[in-house]
Amino acid sequence: MTLPSPGLTIVLAAGEGTRMRSSRPKVLHAIGGRSLLEHVLLTAGLPGGDLAVVVGPGQTEVEAAIRTIAPDAAVFVQQQRRGTAHAVLAARPAIERNGGDVLVAFADTPLVWPQTLQHLRAAVAGPAVAVLGFRPAIPAGYGRLITEGERLVAIREEKDASAAERAITLCNAGLMALRGDVALEILDRIGDDNAKREFYLTDAVAIARDMGLEAAALEAEEDEVRGVNTQAQLAEAEEVLQRRLRAAALAAGVTMVAPETVHLSADTRIAADVTVEPHVVFGPGVSVARGAIIRSFSYLERTDVGTGATVGPFGRVRSGGTSGKE
Repeated sequence: MTLPSPGLTIVLAAGEGTRMRSSRPKVLHAIGGRSLLEHVLLTAGLPGGDLAVVVGPGQTEVEAAIRTIAPDAAVFVQQQRRGTAHAVLAARPAIERNGGDVLVAFADTPLVWPQTLQHLRAAVAGPAVAVLGFRPAIPAGYGRLITEGERLVAIREEKDASAAERAITLCNAGLMALRGDVALEILDRIGDDNAKREFYLTDAVAIARDMGLEAAALEAEEDEVRGVNTQAQLAEAEEVLQRRLRAAALAAGVTMVAPETVHLSADTRIAADVTVEPHVVFGPGVSVARGAIIRSFSYLERTDVGTGATVGPFGRVRSGGTSGKE
C-alpha cells in the first residue's frame, strides 16, 4: 500500500523589497532576533512534508540563509517576476516529485502560527483550493473573499469589486492550499490576461470552480497575517511578536514588573520563578534558570543565567554563563 504524500510547502521569497529602502534583502530583516525568512521556514517545516523556497535571481544572501536554516529545502529561482502563480510554478519539479497537497506561504509574513498552516492543508481534504482570509480593521486595498455559505466563490480585487463586494470585510491574506491531485492542472490553467500580464495565484479559485471543483475559506486574526513591506510594517510585526513572547513568558510563571518594557528574542528561554525588572533586553541565545533575578536596564546575549543568579542592574552579559551575582 502506498501512503499518501505528506505534501509540499512552497515559500515565496523572490520579492525585491524596494519599499524597505535598504540594501539588505527584505526577508533577512529581523524581528525578535530572527530573520523574517527564518520565522517562516521554521514554521513552514512544522506541518511536515517537503519544503521548497522560490527566490529571485542574484539573491545569493537569501539562498545562503536558506541553506543554514533549512538545509533540506529545495531552492528554485524565479527568473522573471511575473506574478505569484508564476513564482509557485518555478517550483514545478518539487510539485511533480512530491505529488501531494501544495501549501503556499510567503517569506515576508512571519507571524503565521504552525497550526494555521496545518488547518489550511487539512482544508483541501475535500475542496480543491483553500484560501486564508482575515478581517482587517481597514479593508481598503485588499482583495475580498466572496463566499456563499461555507463555499468560496471568488477572490475579487478591490478595483474590480462592486460596491456590495467592497462592503465585505473578509479579505485575502494570500496563503493558499491546493489539493495534490489537481494542483498542477489548476496552476497551469492560470493565464496572464490582465493589465500587468502576470499570472496571479488568486485566479486558482475561479479556475477550480470552472473545473467543477469546490473552494473553501479559512479565517485568521489580522496580526497573524501581517505582511512586511516597509520599515514601519517591520516595527509593527516586532510589536506583535513581543506581545506574544511576553504573554508566553508570563503564562509560564515568569514575573515581569513592567512587561511592556522588556524586549525578548524568539529563542529566549526563561524558567518559572524568574523575576525580570523593567527595561531589560534579551538578545539571541539567552537561557535563564529558575529563581534568577534580572534587574533593570540589563542586556543579555548568548548566555546561560544560572539558578538563583542576579544580573544587574545595568548588567551586560554576553557569550558566557553566570551562576552568581553580576
